[in-house]
Amino acid sequence: ARSPAEMVLETLMMELTGQMREAERQQRERSNAVRKVCTGVDYSWLASTPDSTYDLSPIERLQLEDVCVKIHPSYCGPAILRFRQLLAEQEPEVQEVSQLFRSVLQEVLERMKQEEEAHKLTRQWSLRPRGSLATFETEAEID
Repeated sequence: ARSPAEMVLETLMMELTGQMREAERQQRERSNAVRKVCTGVDYSWLASTPDSTYDLSPIERLQLEDVCVKIHPSYCGPAILRFRQLLAEQEPEVQEVSQLFRSVLQEVLERMKQEEEAHKLTRQWSLRPRGSLATFETEAEID
């Protein structure tokens, strides 16, 4: 049995890998289209699809995995949706996909932090005795 953090890590990293492959495929298609226009000939049907040529460095992969582990499971789906949205809007080169992914993860971590702080404030207000709010209002009127 895997922990929720491991499942989030695996899901997010699989998404990144898949999107990097897709960006590479699109980049190859754009390159082939430009070549076809320049030469007037399309030999793409002759060529086999090459293996992935871009891969994350081990350090970059570890850094991304470290951030992924911090993502709460309930934020995993929204993170993937936001990542896909940015990819569709920007159509980045394959080398830029991991940076875009990192920015989405940072965005999600910031949102998690903000929501946690808001939740703490709500708890603090709900735990106060009823009379303390009236005391606070009276003190505010005196100032």
